[in-house]
Amino acid sequence: MFQIKKTNTIWEIILPATWEKIDSETTYTDFVNKLSKPLPEKIIINAENLKNWDSTLAIFITDISKITKQKNINVANKNFPTDLIALLKLVNKPQTKPSIPKIKTLDFLSNIGNKFLIISSNIKDVLQFLKQTLSSLKRTINGTVVMRPIDFFFALDDCGPKAIGIVSLISFMVGLILAFVGAIQLKLFGAEIYIATLVSVGMTRIMGAIMTGIIMAGRTGSSYAATIGTMQVNEELDAMKTMGISRIDFLLIPRLLALVIAMPLLTIISDIMGIIGGGFVGIVLLDIPCLEYLKYTTQSFTTTNFLVGLFHGFAYAIIIALCGCYYGLNCGRDADSVGQTTTKAVVSSIVWMIVITGIITVIFERLGI
Repeated sequence: MFQIKKTNTIWEIILPATWEKIDSETTYTDFVNKLSKPLPEKIIINAENLKNWDSTLAIFITDISKITKQKNINVANKNFPTDLIALLKLVNKPQTKPSIPKIKTLDFLSNIGNKFLIISSNIKDVLQFLKQTLSSLKRTINGTVVMRPIDFFFALDDCGPKAIGIVSLISFMVGLILAFVGAIQLKLFGAEIYIATLVSVGMTRIMGAIMTGIIMAGRTGSSYAATIGTMQVNEELDAMKTMGISRIDFLLIPRLLALVIAMPLLTIISDIMGIIGGGFVGIVLLDIPCLEYLKYTTQSFTTTNFLVGLFHGFAYAIIIALCGCYYGLNCGRDADSVGQTTTKAVVSSIVWMIVITGIITVIFERLGI
């Protein structure tokens, strides 16, 4: 229980060393009973002996301030701990409702200018992200990157062996469909045997890589965005920033390296499964001799087409990793933002893969590759 020293018109409340065991409500009632006439002009709350306390002390002091204010009695604090002073400021802070922002309707030109500013800001953010990524890659080469090997192997396992099944199935079906579509036209000329050439060239040069890219954008790119976006919601990214850990080094580099290694290998598997799918149509359904089909497949297979396909797979890996991690790092802080981030990552990856495919195709065409 606290002590009260009365000297003329000044009362001094001396707080005990420990406050946790004191019932705040009972103590307040006891104080009110002692606050009888003649009333003091000033009350000093002395915390010189205070060692341990909890939030009920702040409630007690606030209640005392309210009743003394009604009776026009001045209250002063003496020897208060810094934490207690901060807590009292927070308790006494006026509660104000945030003002509702007024939605301004922009005219046509202002709306265009606003869109331009948003696009310019997004481009600036993307360029800054690419700059940080290049710096992280430089640190990776120098061996100073902040990255755990276990994260790299986990990402490699996720986008490599675990993706073989879905890539093989889809590629088999694509080769089968490609052979069916080619057979419709080639039958008119009695040239069904050239289905082998069509499937072999189509799968090794572009179809194997682009189907693998689309599958991995939906499977792995969305996973990157959702995982990192959830870390943003849980404030894990803020914790990493506070600890001085580069988020690009720790989160993007392991995923980027894993996907760059896995995608070309998955592209090779896609090429093989696509050729097998085309062979199923040609040999089983169109009665093309197996040796003849293999002969035309081998003759049409070239190292140039094969390497072009691998290059596409390498480019798609970079796009998928960058899009997934970029949108994950720039995710909002609620569940709905994670869903939107995942959608944007997949759509952006596919769109940029198509754009890069067009650019690479034009360049290789000019170079005669």
